[in-house]
Amino acid sequence: MSRWLIGFRLSGYGAAYFFASGAFMSYWPVWLRDRGVIDAEIGTLFMSRQIMSVASTLAIGWLAHRLGHTRGVLLALAAAAVLLMGAYQLSWGFLTILLVSLFWGAVWAPTMALYDSVLVTETKARGFNYGSLRVWSSVTFILGTLVCGAAVDRGGSSWVLFVGAAGVLMLLPFGLILPADAQRRDPSRHAPFGIPDLLKSRSFLLFMLAAGCCQASHAVLYSFGTLTWRAAGLSDLTISLLWGESVAVEILLMLGSGWLLARLGVCGLIAFGLSCALVRWLGMAFTTEVWALVPLQALHAGTFAASHLGAMAFIQRALPASGVALGQSVYYAIGTGAAQAVIFQIAGLLYGAYGQKAFLGMFAVAALGMVAIVALARRWRGELLVRA
Repeated sequence: MSRWLIGFRLSGYGAAYFFASGAFMSYWPVWLRDRGVIDAEIGTLFMSRQIMSVASTLAIGWLAHRLGHTRGVLLALAAAAVLLMGAYQLSWGFLTILLVSLFWGAVWAPTMALYDSVLVTETKARGFNYGSLRVWSSVTFILGTLVCGAAVDRGGSSWVLFVGAAGVLMLLPFGLILPADAQRRDPSRHAPFGIPDLLKSRSFLLFMLAAGCCQASHAVLYSFGTLTWRAAGLSDLTISLLWGESVAVEILLMLGSGWLLARLGVCGLIAFGLSCALVRWLGMAFTTEVWALVPLQALHAGTFAASHLGAMAFIQRALPASGVALGQSVYYAIGTGAAQAVIFQIAGLLYGAYGQKAFLGMFAVAALGMVAIVALARRWRGELLVRA
């Protein structure tokens, strides 16, 4: 089978996932407001969803770990996500949407954790560069953002759900064509260690704190960025272009990820992302001018892509192949999930009290992550954290 076809089969599921994410991440707060949810409740919805995602990512990651049938679990999650799209369409008001969001958190977060474990394992086994395949997820994220922005501009906020649902539906066919080896050879079922072993490792805890803070520091942007820019008078088309631009530069970084990782190293790559976060959130606390937002959004290449690629490289190097799926689930559940559950709630409270200045709180979160990555760089020298 040609490498092109194998690459297509590996990247398709992520491409569908991020098309939906592009629609939801950029315009979900707009849809929520249209359904009668106020700003403080938006933060509660995000926090509640994240809390649920922590438990479900650990539980479903453990299940896939035991079954050794990752593709089957991914297909089941995709089917559940399709059903929840219908449930959202029928939901109005805070309490009803909260109930659906809890189920959504139990399905959506584990999907990404398991897919990334497949991608990390298969790219290493088949000689692919992780970033060169993951980049297609970024491309479709831009597409989802632009399509959703245009749809909302023409047809109103109800189109946020419709555009996102199109990506969710595509998870099913792309899940079916994931390489069969992803389910037959899933070596995580034979991992000779468990979750407690990872949580006893100080290096793994420092890694989760550093990378988790970098990702969680996006909370104000993801929850209230679009609302802030709309209030400042920016059009929906301009806003969608700003979101699209942030991922376009992310794509450029991913294309050069191998070169960058070789020169900065794992800890250096995460530290680069945190440095970008410090600059980005400080700037966004004080301006909504388009000329300033363009370079600030370009820093997404660091705050998201560099941090994420560094995290994937750490897991690939610090854990044996038999433990990648479990390590991914722990990182997604605790390192990003638990951190975001707390920070999203804080973001809602900060935004309700201080508006745009809430970005200063995200500056503090990134600073904490920087302290953690410096400590990790001094402690970890590339060795395995658990026995192979």
